[in-house]
Amino acid sequence: MNNKTAGIVLIIIGILMVAYNSFNFKTTEKVIDLGPIEVNKEVNHPMAWSPIIGVALVVGGVILLVVGSKKNS
Repeated sequence: MNNKTAGIVLIIIGILMVAYNSFNFKTTEKVIDLGPIEVNKEVNHPMAWSPIIGVALVVGGVILLVVGSKKNS
């Protein structure tokens, strides 16, 4: 993967991380298991990160694009 492609990928991921700074996913856990009777519950797991990480990825992607274009010139 060259610098230009890596820069574009970093910019896209950075923009997505700034736009969506968290997401949730659910898992099912078994609470009670008494033969034919089962009781399950859904557990919510939030995942969050700072938008600063996304901005840093965008800046890094722009730097890679600039470096890649200077090498080709």
